[in-house]
Amino acid sequence: MQSPRRTLRARIATGLLAYSVLLGAGILLQGYLTNEQIEQVLWRTLLTQEAEHFEGRRAADPAEPLPRTRALVSYESPSDRLARDIPPSLQGLAPGLHDDITVDGRDMAVLVRDRGGRRLYMAIDISGLEAAESSLMRRVLASSLLGLAVLVGAIWWLAGRMLRPVSEFAAQFDDMRPDVRGERVEIADAASLEVATIAGAMNRYLERQEDFVIRERAFINTMSHELRTPVAVMRGAAELIGEVAELPVDVRKPLQRIRRTLDNVEELIAMLLVLAREPERFEGNQETIRLENVLPDIVLAHAHLMRDKDLHVEIGSVEPGPLHAPMQVVETAIANLLRNAIESSDHGVIRIEVRPTGVVRIQDPGHGMSPTDIGRLYSSSARAGDSPSGAGIGLALIRRICEHLGWRLELSSEEGQGTLAVLDVRASLRPDAPHDPPQG
Repeated sequence: MQSPRRTLRARIATGLLAYSVLLGAGILLQGYLTNEQIEQVLWRTLLTQEAEHFEGRRAADPAEPLPRTRALVSYESPSDRLARDIPPSLQGLAPGLHDDITVDGRDMAVLVRDRGGRRLYMAIDISGLEAAESSLMRRVLASSLLGLAVLVGAIWWLAGRMLRPVSEFAAQFDDMRPDVRGERVEIADAASLEVATIAGAMNRYLERQEDFVIRERAFINTMSHELRTPVAVMRGAAELIGEVAELPVDVRKPLQRIRRTLDNVEELIAMLLVLAREPERFEGNQETIRLENVLPDIVLAHAHLMRDKDLHVEIGSVEPGPLHAPMQVVETAIANLLRNAIESSDHGVIRIEVRPTGVVRIQDPGHGMSPTDIGRLYSSSARAGDSPSGAGIGLALIRRICEHLGWRLELSSEEGQGTLAVLDVRASLRPDAPHDPPQG
């Protein structure tokens, strides 16, 4: 499962915060190391001067006692053995400066020197300084955390302000509707050059897309009208041939197939004309349809497809309600679903219901379909000769019509248990029709 995508604002804020934390940590570490180095230089200088001063006095007076004050203590021993009064924490120290050595419960800085076969230990009490240093470190840490919290808020606000033109651009583009012409992304004056470049590119793309849709609809509209004349001529010729009394039987069967193919072509032309129009242009050009009156005619027109099958169609409950849609489109959509039900069934009852108002349900007793079969049925276009019935125009085009008019088409099936086709045309219900939620 793909993890949720992080926003650009969060990415920028996180990056700046990480940089600030690393920079602050580096500054604190550098300050700490510098402070330690200064302390080392200070203790070394102070204790070295004190040791050299003592050794000078000892050279003048061998009886000169070791310096001892409240803050400074010193010890001395031969280099080959240690005096008993030297604290254990000092006895293992090598010559040089040692920091943070505990002597009698106090933090000491200790200088160890070997002179004339003797070892001198000079120790200065730094407990007060260490306590002050710890207190200062706590204050610095607290102020750093407070500053970090303020920095987080400032970075988040600044990132949001910087990316506001991008968010506004995305919101504008998301609100656009593909069926509305002339929509363009507005570029704010405060937008950066990059945002303006992206918005300009998107506007040019929208212009090209709009021109393409206009050309496509114009082509479909022109071709659909141009095809009507030859179809009408062929239909008239087929009817004239069919009226010949002595027409051989082996000619009448292909003639019937020609008529069914012409019916399918007329359905296709009607569908293409619908797709060539924008949905809002249907107002005033539609008919008032009642499904309770249309369904019996559709069933009767498809009775010939069940002559060689132990199959019949039953119209169940039909909740009345007026539709406002092109008659031929409604009839073609329902007829196509009924044909599919007949073709996938060998015996039993195909049940047609309208419940609630505007929701047509066609349940067949066929063999059922797998999800792969349903997907293939959606994507394929039926062609004359694909089935004994002449097939129809295909569910792929029916689904495009549904999207165009705001309808919904759903197929649900289990292998061996038949298929349920649900055509929801409530988007075309007249305002005075009831709108009930669909039932299972």
